[in-house]
Amino acid sequence: MESYGTILKNKREEKGLELETISRETSITSTYLKALEEENAVVFPGEPYLVGFLKIYAEYLGLDSQKLLQLYHAKTLQESPIPDGLIVRRRPKVLITVIIIISVLVFATGVTFAVLFMKKKAEEHALLVALQNDFQSKKYELTEKPLATRIYKGDQLILGTRSGDVVVTVANTVGDLSLETPAGIQHIELSEELEVDVDGDSKPELIVYVSDVSTGTNDRGAEVRILLKNASNAAAGETKTSEIPSVEELPQNQKRTVILEDTRAYPFTIRADFRAGCLFRYRLDRKDAVEDYLANGDTVNMTASNGVRLWISNGNTVKLQVIAATKTYDIGVTKAGEVIVQDIRWIKDTDGKFKLVINELD
Repeated sequence: MESYGTILKNKREEKGLELETISRETSITSTYLKALEEENAVVFPGEPYLVGFLKIYAEYLGLDSQKLLQLYHAKTLQESPIPDGLIVRRRPKVLITVIIIISVLVFATGVTFAVLFMKKKAEEHALLVALQNDFQSKKYELTEKPLATRIYKGDQLILGTRSGDVVVTVANTVGDLSLETPAGIQHIELSEELEVDVDGDSKPELIVYVSDVSTGTNDRGAEVRILLKNASNAAAGETKTSEIPSVEELPQNQKRTVILEDTRAYPFTIRADFRAGCLFRYRLDRKDAVEDYLANGDTVNMTASNGVRLWISNGNTVKLQVIAATKTYDIGVTKAGEVIVQDIRWIKDTDGKFKLVINELD
């Protein structure tokens, strides 16, 4: 008989996933995930938890959850002791009596299996409903402080206006992020930043950036960063070429790496993913610098019109990506302990083209 734990483990290893990563994305602790792979039922506080987590884990890996549940039920039934009432003490009897006893046993076993199966299905359904409710109907009040979180289908964003609160509902998180607004459905693709007009007055009220979205299930939600579009962030909507320096204006001995070049300049986003603690400071365009201590698992998304200056106390602890014109460019990780100070900005070259470059600063 196939082992549901072995199937889970083999599929995870085939995808190259760590238990900690899956735990973060499914909200199931790594202890429970490991117990599922080892088929260690005693770790769980009750069978409904095991069944519910098994279904979620299987669907996350793209497996047939019903098949794995059947394997689990078969294993459980196989290991269960036969009730005393069904144990027949063999005595010398005529052939007809033996046949009757065997028939009764087969019938009783079938009835027992059917009752247990229906009971387990009811418990599974109740647990899944409870688990799904944990991810549903959360409400977020949008303020001047940027909202960086993972949102799920059914969540609501509350935007206060002079005429009252406007409710934006998360309609879908599969393939893209779909927001249901009074003005209609708004779709935001992965790694896209979109200005959203929620009330149909042709004036965008929100800036929404999607850094992660599932391609197969709503259960994983979407990782977003949402800002109110006001005077302090409206400048990120366009790039002023008059403020872009030419290559002749920059120090000639400055170390420079070209990320991309184009016939025009436009806003770009830098995504910083942290894998260890470090002090991180950045300044967008001409705005005030923002400084914070970031730890493993933290993510910062920065959108600039012309350029970003970065200070990183340990460059080896952060992975940087530049997202521009729907394309993503990886920036290499530096040596452990190396302090990084650099500008990522547009410059204008002598051939008239615009280049997005990394300028290393002393």
